[in-house]
Amino acid sequence: MSKPQFVYITYIRTTPERLWQALTDPAFTRRYWGVTFDTDWAVGSPMTWEENGRKTSDPAQVVLESDPYRRLAYTWHTFTPEWAEGAGVSQETLAAISAEPRTKVSFDLEQVGETVKLTVIHDGFAPDSTLLGMISEGWPSVLSGLKTLLETGEPLPSS
Repeated sequence: MSKPQFVYITYIRTTPERLWQALTDPAFTRRYWGVTFDTDWAVGSPMTWEENGRKTSDPAQVVLESDPYRRLAYTWHTFTPEWAEGAGVSQETLAAISAEPRTKVSFDLEQVGETVKLTVIHDGFAPDSTLLGMISEGWPSVLSGLKTLLETGEPLPSS
């Protein structure tokens, strides 16, 4: 039986270089995602996440693959009480997702004519994962914001 995963494919009118910058540069990620990463993007390097004014660091938050303009992969962040408070996540949900295995996300970039095909795969979920449901709601919004920002220069309006 295959393990549960989230897969999302979109085509963005941009270049692989610009899309890579949008995935890795804090000035970009903050505008469409509200998250920044403190890392040098080298394989094995730690990643500190900052979201809602709260930083999350953990030795297991690392860059797994980094092939500029083609592929990026990293482990998903650690769930802390501070993160949960900033994200509006209940203590019950925090306990559930904290008990799940650490997941990973990968981004594959492929030039297709005047667009870049972006394939996002988030995997490593436990069966009946609470986190899978959460990211399945979150990724489409984040990736729509990314596409809109790159194609128009403006982020999506706040909801």
